[in-house]
Amino acid sequence: MSTGARIRPHPAAEPCTCGYPTLLRARVRALAARSRQEPLLHNGHLLAASSLLSAGLGSLFWVLATRSYSAAEVGRSYTALSATMFLSTLGSLNLGDALVRFVPTAGRRTRSLVLRCYLVAAAGSALVAVAFLLLVPVVAPALGELRRPVLAVAFVAATAGYAVFVLQDGALTGVRRAGWVLGENTLFAVAKAALLALCAALAVGTGILVSWAAALVLAIAATNLVLFRSAVPAHQAAPAADTGGPRPPERIARWAGADYLGNLFTFAGTTVLPLMVLDRLGADGSAYYSLAYVIASTLYVAAFSMGHSLVVEGTRDPARLAEHARRLLRHSTLLVTAAALPIAAAAPWILGLFGPDYAARGSTALRLMALSAIPNTVPNVVLQIARVRRALPWMVGIRLAFAATVVALTAALLPPFGLTGIGAAWLIAECAIALPLLAALPRLLAPAPASGRPRPEEEPT
Repeated sequence: MSTGARIRPHPAAEPCTCGYPTLLRARVRALAARSRQEPLLHNGHLLAASSLLSAGLGSLFWVLATRSYSAAEVGRSYTALSATMFLSTLGSLNLGDALVRFVPTAGRRTRSLVLRCYLVAAAGSALVAVAFLLLVPVVAPALGELRRPVLAVAFVAATAGYAVFVLQDGALTGVRRAGWVLGENTLFAVAKAALLALCAALAVGTGILVSWAAALVLAIAATNLVLFRSAVPAHQAAPAADTGGPRPPERIARWAGADYLGNLFTFAGTTVLPLMVLDRLGADGSAYYSLAYVIASTLYVAAFSMGHSLVVEGTRDPARLAEHARRLLRHSTLLVTAAALPIAAAAPWILGLFGPDYAARGSTALRLMALSAIPNTVPNVVLQIARVRRALPWMVGIRLAFAATVVALTAALLPPFGLTGIGAAWLIAECAIALPLLAALPRLLAPAPASGRPRPEEEPT
């Protein structure tokens, strides 16, 4: 080196002059880019968004209905559609979640698996609908009009069709097409709103039911066209699709039966609580509780929908199940907390949109129920782990434990504290279930024994 050469000093680091909003936007963009590269989070976000969008646009449909039809027509239509969806849930045997669990490893048998599940769910839902129509004079006399031949056939077909509509979400999730789950639910919501406006303009007396049914047919046709022409063939051709091989039908049936039983416990718990409130606080108290529950339950639904992504990724790559579970637990807890805290803080203003009595009577219950969604992320993730591991006792036990706990706490706290007591029951029950499950999580995520024998909780039953 020449003696006359100068050594250039290393440039000193200069402080960043970016403002906080700029840094925050950069951080959000970085997280979004990382999410798109990671199927677990990317698909989880799409599934959660689909659930929230369906709830929001579904509410808009009924707002439009109330402005276009009489209260009596809205009431009859809402009851009929609620019956359709409820009966479909009973008759479909929870096979939509079974598709989420078994499609990722179905390989070349994906098409036949999906079609068999469609057939069983549609047939089961149709049978349940027929049984309901026979019992209408006893259980729902106000719906006696549904027993007319044309309406009866349409009701049974709609119930079977809605079962397929739900199952196709599971199939799309299983083949990693969560974007289409969001797309089909958007299509259904927008189509039924547009058709409702058309029916109202043409003065169609049963426009609410007609628009809902026509949109359902459109969504089923469009979605299954994509599913069987594109998504399923691509999934069957992918090498990863055969990981683990096909499952025997009896094993799928056992899994679906256990998951269905667990769902019945969840349904029983959420159905008993409004009846307890109605009995103790009357119709007004039931209205205040129901609205608070509808708002808070969106957090539960979003977190549960995200959990389907863990089932898919954990099934495709069991070696990464523990990694995926921990990541989803951290991520879903942060997201739910970020949503629950503002809802809890703004509860009086949110309920005030529906009237001052709702804000005065239901705000504390809404706050507590929204906060209960935060510890719920733990049993939600553990349940998805159990689904992947085929841990049937855990699949049933988690939901049975919560239903029994929240009902018992409500029975104890509702009489002295009113709606605040039922909100506290939700929060205490979730914490009581979450804490022991959090302690058991390392054991649940431990690798399988070296001998290849299944864990005790994975033994076939």
